[in-house]
Amino acid sequence: MLNYLVRRLLIAFVTLLLVTFVIFGLVRNMPGTPLTTDPAMMDPSKQISPEDLRRLEKLYGLDKPWYESYFIWIGNLARFDLGRSIAQNNRPVIGLIGERVGATLTLSATSLVLTYLLSIPLGLWTTVHSGSVRERTLSTVLYMLYSLPSFVAALFLQILLAVKLGWLPLLGMVSDDYASLSGLGKAWDIFCHALMPVACFTYGSLAYYTRFIHSNMQEVIRQDYIRTARAKGVPPRRVIAHHAFRNALIPLVTLIGLTLPALLSGAVILERIFTWPGMGSLFFESISQRDYPVIMGLTLVFSILTLLGQLLADLLYAVVDPRVSYS
Repeated sequence: MLNYLVRRLLIAFVTLLLVTFVIFGLVRNMPGTPLTTDPAMMDPSKQISPEDLRRLEKLYGLDKPWYESYFIWIGNLARFDLGRSIAQNNRPVIGLIGERVGATLTLSATSLVLTYLLSIPLGLWTTVHSGSVRERTLSTVLYMLYSLPSFVAALFLQILLAVKLGWLPLLGMVSDDYASLSGLGKAWDIFCHALMPVACFTYGSLAYYTRFIHSNMQEVIRQDYIRTARAKGVPPRRVIAHHAFRNALIPLVTLIGLTLPALLSGAVILERIFTWPGMGSLFFESISQRDYPVIMGLTLVFSILTLLGQLLADLLYAVVDPRVSYS
């Protein structure tokens, strides 16, 4: 196991270097720089002189070739320094990400838990009632949900629940009077603001995972050992939950490694729609402002989460399948 972990970590380290190298080059070659994307620069009277522009480029290290700047960034990263934001008053990138990570995890972690809590029972239920009218109706609804883009659903929910009915707040994470609320009132306020974003985060994954579990269970219950268990008089619930579902978990764990990165990448769009102050909004803002240090800091976080998720999925193989061993 130790040798396997060391090999995987080495491969992940090399992959991380290649990913950050490519992204750094692409980012630095986008049109515009952090010094020229300020809307105030559109006013000729507020444009800085070429001499001041060169001085600022030297101050922020923008005068060097991108590949040279990359190795400087790697050297700083080795000292756990992600640099300072160019567009946000020279604030440390680690601090900016730390301020936003809680808001994003509020959505992604809640969505992840709801997805698994709901998709597994629904997948087993559709397997038990396969072919019935209820199962076909639920499957049709799930197909429709999966085909509906989350940003479209977000706009519909905003129009219906916030604008027309006024049941939920339209934007943001908290209300204007949040500071004056009690502890329970603050929790309820965040809950109300998070309902629509969490619903948009969850329904697509819920539909996909439910159908995925159903399809795998349909394949497993046709195996010989399932027929043998039924012939021996094993109760149907035990056949489904203990014998069939345990083997259906093997392909399911392959998706776990992609779940969290997919949720975080989806946050870029949904957090902008709901004005949710998370890492997705920060990523969008940093790209529009060409804030290179923040872009690379967030890219590093997303890449590490992706690699860790894949490693977790591989390790879970040994948990759900005793035949797999990494020793």
